[in-house]
Amino acid sequence: MTNEVKHPEIHVQLVGIDGNAFSILGKCLEAMRRAKLSKEERDEFQKEATSGDYNHLLATCTEWFDVD
Repeated sequence: MTNEVKHPEIHVQLVGIDGNAFSILGKCLEAMRRAKLSKEERDEFQKEATSGDYNHLLATCTEWFDVD
């Protein structure tokens, strides 16, 4: 596992939002759309983020983005 964030230029504020998995996933995907990432890359993130449990989703978010 690497400590480098895939998209450090994309900031996702998760503190203070609804903590359910769908809200978190939606917030990240919206940030990716705003940053004009390709549908393929958004699909890759979604596939990885949803391939495990809730903790895996959170870990994937922190691997891909600058997260608070």
